[in-house]
Amino acid sequence: MGTALRIEGCYSFGCATIAGESPCRRADRAFWQEVDQSMETATAAAAKATNGVRMNTAEATVAALADNGIDTLYALPGLHNDPLFDAVYNSKGRVRILHARHEQGTAYMALGAALSTGRPQAYAAVPGPGFLNTTAALLSAEGTCAPVLGIIGQIPQRDIDRNHGHLHEIRDQIGMAAHVSKFSRRIRSPHEAPRLVGEAVARMTSGRPGPAVLECAMDVWTHRAVVEMPATAIEPDSYPVDLDAVRKAADVIAQAKKPMIVVGGGALDAGPQVQRLAEFLQAPVLSYRRGRGVIPTEHPLAVNLPIGHRLWPEVDVVIAVGTRLFIQELQWGTDKDLKVVRIDADLEAPARHAEPAVALIGDAAPYVEALNAALAASAKPRSAPAFDLAAQNAWFAERISRLEPQLSYLRAIRRALPEDGIFVDEVTQVGFASRLAFPVHAPRTFISPGYQDNLGWGYGTALGAKAANPDKAVVAVTGDGGFLYQMSELATAVHHNLAVVVVVFDNSMFGNVKRIQQERYGNRIIALPALGWETAPGNPDLEDEVA
Repeated sequence: MGTALRIEGCYSFGCATIAGESPCRRADRAFWQEVDQSMETATAAAAKATNGVRMNTAEATVAALADNGIDTLYALPGLHNDPLFDAVYNSKGRVRILHARHEQGTAYMALGAALSTGRPQAYAAVPGPGFLNTTAALLSAEGTCAPVLGIIGQIPQRDIDRNHGHLHEIRDQIGMAAHVSKFSRRIRSPHEAPRLVGEAVARMTSGRPGPAVLECAMDVWTHRAVVEMPATAIEPDSYPVDLDAVRKAADVIAQAKKPMIVVGGGALDAGPQVQRLAEFLQAPVLSYRRGRGVIPTEHPLAVNLPIGHRLWPEVDVVIAVGTRLFIQELQWGTDKDLKVVRIDADLEAPARHAEPAVALIGDAAPYVEALNAALAASAKPRSAPAFDLAAQNAWFAERISRLEPQLSYLRAIRRALPEDGIFVDEVTQVGFASRLAFPVHAPRTFISPGYQDNLGWGYGTALGAKAANPDKAVVAVTGDGGFLYQMSELATAVHHNLAVVVVVFDNSMFGNVKRIQQERYGNRIIALPALGWETAPGNPDLEDEVA
């Protein structure tokens, strides 16, 4: 009979021992025990003299998340973050863990929760490959103005960026994070954790919303100290309404003969104000992707992208609310006679493409409300629409009617989905059609990836939307290519009882890629089956797999 030997590796230095603790690990443990004992004596008096509580960095971080309104951590367990998970376990329900099967799933779930609620959300991942697995979702959060906080582990503090070869070691992780977030910092001690969490949440929700990243070394998670939790959360930065600029904007708008309102994701919390402005001006409201649902798409003044394109040459004043205006200004074009009023929380956005007639810097709702008041005091409401939208809608209905069977599928989904149900689109033909033709009744019920448009984002995002909105129906549409990115998260849905309906359009290929190769490259098909789904090898039987 053979003998089994237990081999243990030393995490820090690669030493090994048989059936015992390595010398390096034993020395490291003894060192930190000594540090803890000395700190116990040094901080006992301080704890009595202040309102602070002795806790470790992980506990302080979890408490700060809860104090800032974050009650869920989408996460995948891993060695570097074990103390963080233990702190969540001991938080007495203030924060819960929803674990996924892949790091990208955790970040996409946080993204879906943020996009569907407008509130900050958080996920956690180990460093190096774990962090990199989440960066597509972080990039999408940046592109969709979603307040998503990534809490990322690190190797031991003293070894960061020293190229020792630690498990998951990566150079300048926090520098990488800066490219896909508004705010990135390292937590170096327990007392820093509450402040940095508060700063991260404030930065995520100030101006143009976006993601943030905090990293913490695996040994720092367990460091203990007296920590004073802030009495109140840090207030996000905000711009006061500039009434002089509002009056200038109202003067420009009042002279318009053919005004148009263009709304993006920055207008999602200004729906009633935008609708009142549109009705006063009888101006069409153009939405696409992120702006769908700012006003109901069935409203007589609501128009989609193709109709907006047809109207564009006649428009003399544009009121752009919370939108990059990228398609309109850079693709459709402008001239010297077109006047643009920009409302944007991003100070740099209004003049990024062209200098506007007036720039209103701040949140959409108070600025549109101020515009409504200024116009009501200085102008009369229009009695007739600026454009014949009935004729435009008839034109679009005839053109889009050729897009079958996609339209029939979308109509069936809309009939089944409650008005407050959440629809998540994906980079697939049915998803593209939905951005033009799917009726949307309310803000944050049409979830779209914005300009990143990254394939495979949809299913995990839908799971996050469901987790954050358990009483709402959630449906996601996807192609087989996109669904296979996150098919493993079916296990997450089952484990956490996240009843998301996912409609998979399976043609066993990247259909849009094939169409481009056929139309633009002389039917030279590569990396795709040449004859269609009947002969395509390799896809699992999705119906059998899901069953």
